[in-house]
Amino acid sequence: MKFDPRLISEALRVRLWFATTIGLGFVVGILIVGQAWVLASIVDNVFLKQQALQQVMPMLALLAVMALFRFLFAWGSATAGKKLAVEVKTDLRTRLMKRLLELGPSFTVGERSGELTHTITAGIDALDAWFSQYLPQVVLAFIMPLTILLAVFPNDIISGLVLLFTAPLIPFFMILIGSAAESLTQRQWKTLSRLAAHFLDVLQGLTTLKLFGRSRDQIRTIARISDEYRKTTMSVLRVAFLSALALEMLATLSVAIIAVEIGIRVMRGQMIFLNAFFILILAPDFYQPLRLLGSRFHAGMDGVVAANRIFAILNAKPQNDPYRKRLLSRQSPESLLAHPFRIRFEQVSVQFEKDRQALCEIDFEMSRGQHIALVGPSGAGKSTIAHLLMRFITPTAGSIFIDHTPLETVDPKAWRQQLAWLPQHPILFNMSIAENIRLGAPEASADDVIRAAKLAYAHAFIEELPQGYDTVVGEHGARLSGGQIQRIALARAFLRNAPIVILDEPTAHLDPIAEAEIQTAIAELLRNRTALIIAHRLHTIMHAHRILVIVQGRIVEEGDHMSLLAKRDGVYQQLLRAYSPQ
Repeated sequence: MKFDPRLISEALRVRLWFATTIGLGFVVGILIVGQAWVLASIVDNVFLKQQALQQVMPMLALLAVMALFRFLFAWGSATAGKKLAVEVKTDLRTRLMKRLLELGPSFTVGERSGELTHTITAGIDALDAWFSQYLPQVVLAFIMPLTILLAVFPNDIISGLVLLFTAPLIPFFMILIGSAAESLTQRQWKTLSRLAAHFLDVLQGLTTLKLFGRSRDQIRTIARISDEYRKTTMSVLRVAFLSALALEMLATLSVAIIAVEIGIRVMRGQMIFLNAFFILILAPDFYQPLRLLGSRFHAGMDGVVAANRIFAILNAKPQNDPYRKRLLSRQSPESLLAHPFRIRFEQVSVQFEKDRQALCEIDFEMSRGQHIALVGPSGAGKSTIAHLLMRFITPTAGSIFIDHTPLETVDPKAWRQQLAWLPQHPILFNMSIAENIRLGAPEASADDVIRAAKLAYAHAFIEELPQGYDTVVGEHGARLSGGQIQRIALARAFLRNAPIVILDEPTAHLDPIAEAEIQTAIAELLRNRTALIIAHRLHTIMHAHRILVIVQGRIVEEGDHMSLLAKRDGVYQQLLRAYSPQ
């Protein structure tokens, strides 16, 4: 039998419910033995000793009470098993979400959202059968037969030996057949994860697929993956049915052997009826836990396969781990930024893969209130610099300092409270406009939300919506235009009121009127704040205090707009010519 020690350790986190499940199951085993003895005694007294109904009435009442308690304890054991599974799943799901948030964009950018969602939802749920049924049954499959053996051996050594030597056959065949089922279940799980990921991709890209007339192709792709899943599932079911047939046959043959050898000895007068009937009643119950273990082995197999992916995420580390240094600075980010400060990048390099260096020996600094613009071709490393400042990654080499304090020693969560982030494509969640604006300041009052919306030129259009600030925007802001989404994201940044702002050219895809309004709002947002701006528009570049031109992870030119413009045939001039059509 294959055990995953990681899953065992998860069960031990809620050992109270685990112990309750096993303890109640053990009591059920004792009651099974007691019931068998009482029933055998009743039959012996009535049919062989010719006792009347009134004489065996107390034993019948005892049998009824034991049956009631057996039902109650079995129900309690199953309920405790369910509670065990719920507690473990809740804890795992919480830790999994927390870990994904810790890993951040540097991890999730390389994963498929649909597959991760499937792991967090269906993957965690697949553990239910393993914790509530299979794991308790493993223990009970050992305890309950042992309890029955202890009751059988004093009554008949031969029957006890038959039970003892036939019992291991069931787990042996279960392991033999289960090894084939495990590889099939792994393939089934991977196919289902791929199907879930592809479904999400199709839903998110439905507009593009319809526009290019490729939706039918995706239907065929989904049908092909679904057919693979169907075939794999049928293979798993075939193995499960074969396993069930083998286990039932072994259990039935074993009971038959017990019945034959007992029957022969009773007929020869070598064994009394009471002991013989008692053992015959117990024989099916002796094999029942082992048969249940076989069926629940297949029920919990999905959980074992899903656990591999779950623990892979829990144990994952980003290629540049922002949590590698745990010794935090005594100074809080607020105190570090409370006075004129300088943020310095000193010989900072970032390497994601052996053959791909995102940044190479970057040196620059930004002072309080200064606006630094990053320009360069796509893939030059501009976003990597922003991610370094947001603590999603750490440098492979070099360091970032706030004055003399290494940024690595500042608590990442507290540091991000000092940042406002305004990307090209802001994410709005399927909740009200007010809740979306409050994302960075959950305790903000309604007046503060309205004030921020006015500064972002969003108040007017919000007031025209049916529910105003309570209007639910839909997934990714589906019910709003691109300009409206940018205004809400800008209002979010105003409400955040952070001393450092990071912009990724939020006006890149807007019409001239919307762009002019948002540029005015951004100018207000950046007033007296430190800003790192990934710039594409000439208007944004011209107003930066200093411009860094980045090519292939290196700063090749820096200066203000006029000084860079004076360099004949410089990289900056070439970029401006490329940007000019925008």
